[in-house]
Amino acid sequence: MSAAAPRRYFDAIRASGLGLYDAIAIDDRRLWIPTSQLEALIDCGLRGLRLAGLPLRTRSKVVKTRVCEVLGYEAPASFKRTRPRFPGQMFDVYIQKSDNLQIFNEDIAASRRYVIVRVSEADVVTRVRVVTGDRLAQLDTTGTLTHKYQARCIPGRDKAELICAQDTRGLRPLVAPAVDLRQVTAPTLLPVAREILSIDAVFARLSPLLGRRFPNAGADQERNRGAALHALVCKALGYRHYQDDGKFPDVRHQLLEVKLQTSPTIDLGLVAPDSTALLDMPAINRYRIRHCDVRYAVFHAAIVNGQVELRHLFVTTGEAFFTRFARFGGKGRNAKLQIPLPRNFFDA
Repeated sequence: MSAAAPRRYFDAIRASGLGLYDAIAIDDRRLWIPTSQLEALIDCGLRGLRLAGLPLRTRSKVVKTRVCEVLGYEAPASFKRTRPRFPGQMFDVYIQKSDNLQIFNEDIAASRRYVIVRVSEADVVTRVRVVTGDRLAQLDTTGTLTHKYQARCIPGRDKAELICAQDTRGLRPLVAPAVDLRQVTAPTLLPVAREILSIDAVFARLSPLLGRRFPNAGADQERNRGAALHALVCKALGYRHYQDDGKFPDVRHQLLEVKLQTSPTIDLGLVAPDSTALLDMPAINRYRIRHCDVRYAVFHAAIVNGQVELRHLFVTTGEAFFTRFARFGGKGRNAKLQIPLPRNFFDA
């Protein structure tokens, strides 16, 4: 990514005269800063910032003031207690000297961005990461998150089920029944009109994976299983290369989320598949992609002699997800959420 790419958002925001509390639509290509470029701007602008000797509240204000400056906003004399604190670009800022991220008095919001600032033992900013709420929720290993959606996967008589024969009404003009994906450099690229396979074509390309086996090995079995399945899915769809950046949906170029089930409970994260909330991505031919437009490939598998065997496949839109899978789960709220950040979190 060239330095000029994120810099143009700084110039546009400064020229607009908007404040950090003024709302900006997610599909505003001029003023809404995509997550990857938001990270590039803030990381570049904050690295090396010295915070030694500052009280916690002063340190927080200094960081937030610098964030305003590097994005093109005029910093206010005092920051409002809004949720999130930077509502225009929909993000909060957390300053981390330890790997224990603490969020007080609210749950993680899937559509919110979380700017996580790493500070060294000498109180110098060394790295900034920006992640969306749904990605942050995947890091929770404590079971403290209370608003995760779940559903139940019970296979039926058919080995492969296409739950809905067509994509959502808004997505249909953007899909194609046949697409040669061999020339696409990565399945994690943003989707492009007429490069998105129709849902029935996705179903046809993935159905032959049933019966396939791959090793159930490694210290982190769930992650390794998922990576192995994603690689098979990318190859079956027609990509030359497999890539997974941990973002939703898994195969971003196809608006496809992949689930591997060796138990009945499907973990769905912080946003229900049938939600009409907008995804954090640019509009495609002026159509704003919603969570319910995402397609889901759910593989039900069994562990056989140390290998994962794919036995059932379900393909559906998010919109029709709960017509086949029963939802369940409760709601609640913790006063404090604690999320241990992986050791390599700031290395990505």
